This record gives sequence, C-alpha cells and structure tokens, in this order.
Amino acid sequence: MGITQATRRHVTTALLGAPLALSAALPAQAKGSRKVPITRFGAVADGAMVNTAAIQSAIDACAHEGGGTVVVPAGVFVSGALFFKPGVNLHLDRGAVLRCTTDMTHFPPQRTRIEGHFEPSFTPALINAKACHGFHISGEGTLDGAGRPIWDRFWALRNAAPNPNEFPNLGLPRARLALIENSRGVVVEGVTFKDSQFWNLHLYDCENVLVRRARFEVPDDYRQAPSTDGIDVDSCRRVTVDGCYFSVTDDCIAAKGSKGPRALQDVSSPPVDGLRIVGCHFRRGHHALACGSEATIVRNVSMQDCRVTGDIVLLRMKLRPDTPQTYENVEVRNITLENKGGTILSIEPWSQYRNLDGHQPPKSVVRNVVLDGIRGNFGAFGTIRPNPGQTHIHDITIRNADLNLQDPELTHTGVERLAFDGVTVNRKPYAAAG
Repeated sequence: MGITQATRRHVTTALLGAPLALSAALPAQAKGSRKVPITRFGAVADGAMVNTAAIQSAIDACAHEGGGTVVVPAGVFVSGALFFKPGVNLHLDRGAVLRCTTDMTHFPPQRTRIEGHFEPSFTPALINAKACHGFHISGEGTLDGAGRPIWDRFWALRNAAPNPNEFPNLGLPRARLALIENSRGVVVEGVTFKDSQFWNLHLYDCENVLVRRARFEVPDDYRQAPSTDGIDVDSCRRVTVDGCYFSVTDDCIAAKGSKGPRALQDVSSPPVDGLRIVGCHFRRGHHALACGSEATIVRNVSMQDCRVTGDIVLLRMKLRPDTPQTYENVEVRNITLENKGGTILSIEPWSQYRNLDGHQPPKSVVRNVVLDGIRGNFGAFGTIRPNPGQTHIHDITIRNADLNLQDPELTHTGVERLAFDGVTVNRKPYAAAG
C-alpha cells in the first residue's frame, strides 16, 4: 500500500500537520504513516448511500492526529465533494471505487479555478486539495465520476438552447474528479480516473508533480462526453506524466493558463514551465497534447517514447485571437503512430470563444518546436498557419521521421525557418510544398 520508494525520489515531499496526538478514534502510529479506513467512520460500500460526511470525518480526524493516509477499501463508496488537509493522503485499494453522486447538492458551489480564471461560484471537484504539499493519491482503485447522466443532461440543455453553440461550457454543474492546487511534491500513481463529469485531473499552480501509471477513461460507447480532459496542467512547473493511458473524448493532456487580452497581467496564472510526458499510450481523445485553449505561456515541454493508436491530433497548439501567447521550446520525440486517421501537427487559429473586450488584437509567438523520430501510419501531416497579423511562427523542425500518411502534405503559411531533415513520407523523401 502507498507510494514506492522509487516514486518518492521523483518529488520533493514536505512533513506537514499538527503535533501528534492520540485518540480513541485512531491508533497510535508514527506520524504520517497512519492508515485510516473510511469504514471506521461509517462509510458504507453499497453503491447508493452518500458517504461525504463519513469520509470527510476520516480526513479531518487524520489531519487532527498529525497526518497519514485515508484508505478506501474494496467496494463502491458514493460521495460528494471532499476537502483534503495538509499531511493527509488518499489510497484506493484494489477493487475500491470512490464514485461521485449525481445529486449535485452534495457539491455546493464555491469559488474555483476553471477555464483560465476563478469562477466565483461553480462546482468543486470530488477530490479537492489546496496547499497540500506532498499530497499523494495512490492505489489500484478507481475514481468514478458517474458521468453518463450528467453528460446526457448537458447535451439535452445545449441542444435545446436557442443557439446551441453559445450554450456555456459551465452552464451545468459538473464535478471534476480531482483538483489539486497550490501544492508542491504531488504524486498521483496507479489510480484509474473514470467517467468524469468534467475534467479528470486538474493541476493548478503546482510544482514538482508526478502522475505515474494512471488511467483516464470514457466508455467506448459514448461518442462525446463533454470536457472530459485527462490531465489539465494549469499554470504549473515541473510536471511529469509517466506511463499513463488515455481514452477520453477531449484533450488527453492540456497545458493551460489564462485568457483574454490582459492575460499577461494575470499574476495568478504563471507559465506552464517544464512539462514532461513519457511512455504514455493515447488511445482516444481530441489531442494527445494540446496547448490551450486557455493558455498564455507554455515552454520547455517534452513528449517522448509514446504510442498513439487513436484518431487524434498528436500536437495541437491553439492560437487564440484574443490572448497574447508564447509557445516555445517544445520537443516531441520517438512517437509511434498506429491509426488511419489522426493528424500529426496542428498550429492554427482557435476561436471557439473570443472576447477582445475593446482591445487591439494581441501579438503571439510560436518558436523552437521539434518533432524528432515520429514513425508509423497515420491520417494527415497537418497544418501550420498563424492568426493573420498576430502570430509569429518560426523555427519549426521535423526530422528523422518515417511516415505512411493518407494525406501526406503539411499545409503551411506564415512560417519562418520550417526545416525537414531525414523525413520520409510514403516511402519518398519529403520536402514541404510552398
């Protein structure tokens, strides 16, 4: 049970919590090593009873006694929003399911970070951890969003709206599975994130994060579960995603930040800096890695030794016309592609939502992007094009690629220093037209 020593070496952890005090509720153990089953506080694994109060009592008692790990044993435990305290971790045993209730009264609205800003009143997550340095979620169990009825309700409301395209994404209360914010030395390991009502794992303003051997899943029979991003890396530093599996219906991994013409003045949204993705499998989703849609500065990103078997975009950089953006120093290396659909590269305008608020269109830059060692069968090479008069795109390099593509041309305009080195497409040496 718990985090391996190998995992611990990847992150910086902090010893937090009040001085150790013993009580009849919790056994005397070394500080931080205490294991607290939620059943000790009355949680029932019947898949129906809402256990929010019992599980929160376990968290609070564990924090009061100096910290430790709250354990979800095998069985299906239903809950509303839970709020973790410094020094308290979460472990899900094999066969354990911690499931969201779909009665949203158990998710009372609060001020929360979402879609590049702080919403004054929106749904919290199932797992909420703020300023919880060293926070761990571990185990072989499942966080289950029970999303299907929520997704159905979202589409029913959207389709009934006078203009469905303007139905707000936040127009229906929906819970993320986990929101971890303002925390250092975070580890998420082994857990399955399933059927989230909204984003699965939202990391905001965190440092030194490891997400390892986690799974992010939406049922194959649901065509488009709305906003089911796998991992949203929002204004974070030094995040590693290692050996994870993604089968969702939105972005698998998204680098996010702020939005709008004054985004660079938003001190609550520091850059995404130091994102590393290694050894992952992308089976389903819109994009394996997306920059945006809410993003200002994303830099020093590497994605390597991954496999893409879905009809998705390998690398998507969304260029918002209303936001000053910098995407720089991005390397995608040693990727295996296995699908007749999909697109390798998309750097182009994204204007699903835009609001210049009376300002002039801002300037943006995309630079130092390298795709190295991309191999296999896929649909299209892709597109590079700026927001006209706004985006400076330069130094894009594609090398050491061996590709079989249904659409072999990389369509591009407005790019300076686009280079190809050792690229073969459909058994022929490649040089882009134009």
